[in-house]
Amino acid sequence: MAERRPRVWVAQPLFDDTVAQLAAYCDVDATTAITAHDSAALAARLAGVDGALVTLNERIGAAEIAAARSLKVIANVGVGYNNLDIAALGAAGIIATNTPDVLTETTADLGFALLMAAARRIVESDRWLRDGHWGQWSFTTMLGADLHGSTLGIVGMGRIGQAIARRGHHGFGMTVLYHNRTRLPADVEQAAGARYAGFEELLGRVDHLLLALPYSAQNHHLIDAAALARMKPSATLVNIARGGLVDELALVDALAHGRLAAAALDVYENEPDVRPELRALRNIVLTPHIGSASLATRRAMVQRAVDNLLAGLGLGAHAGRPANVVNAGLLAGTAAGVGDAGSRIDINKR
Repeated sequence: MAERRPRVWVAQPLFDDTVAQLAAYCDVDATTAITAHDSAALAARLAGVDGALVTLNERIGAAEIAAARSLKVIANVGVGYNNLDIAALGAAGIIATNTPDVLTETTADLGFALLMAAARRIVESDRWLRDGHWGQWSFTTMLGADLHGSTLGIVGMGRIGQAIARRGHHGFGMTVLYHNRTRLPADVEQAAGARYAGFEELLGRVDHLLLALPYSAQNHHLIDAAALARMKPSATLVNIARGGLVDELALVDALAHGRLAAAALDVYENEPDVRPELRALRNIVLTPHIGSASLATRRAMVQRAVDNLLAGLGLGAHAGRPANVVNAGLLAGTAAGVGDAGSRIDINKR
């Protein structure tokens, strides 16, 4: 009797030619229209599959996998994975993967673009011109802040933070300070053109602050009213990390009352909902979580997720060796194949 093919679910429309690679090994159920899957729908979809390819829009925890008896791998299309309950997946023996590396430079590009847009009031100037106000021009119209020669502070000095530091230091002659949970080796600091600083010191010294750190419960609202009060009133804030790092109401208050010059956000606390108080401000740039949104990078992310999904199922060129396992403790040398009674990886093995 022929060994059954594994079943996989693709949660959102992605790139058809890349997703089609799954069909060489698996029976594929691919969602053909952008869909908001609620918890019940996710649970129903996951119940009958061996693997799933999901995006940040799919929030998956214990309730969604309760009936997913054959599920072995969830491949997340994104470097972040706070849409997944990693503890719940680990307890169920389900591998979770992400797509780091391939989006580093593209996300750094977007971070620097937001930095420039906020500092030089690009969006505000565009709106002002379109509204027909150019006839009211004066010598002090739309004065912004320089980037060249200024001080840039980066909180979170992983791959993306380092890429932004290089752009600032080598491209714009900026003094770059950074704060990280762990100080970087001297040679990495030198390559990035960055110097370590304590968090409180960094807040008080920088002209521009950029957040590029992972979100956790411990750093929820890291940038709150007290942190904003330590910053220069002329400073700008950019967040390309996760929305929960910033107390959005405190930010609104600081921007509205001149205690912070400008901000730019690509991420929000309650995506896709954006507070009306934020949308009403003139001195803020708002983009819809597009850090990785170049064609080449998004294609590379989907390819990485497909590769991870196949490898996690014990299939393809990298069978049993998915490159980007978030809960790496589940891997004990090689992943279990679907054919051997569908057994999951023993999470007690190390």
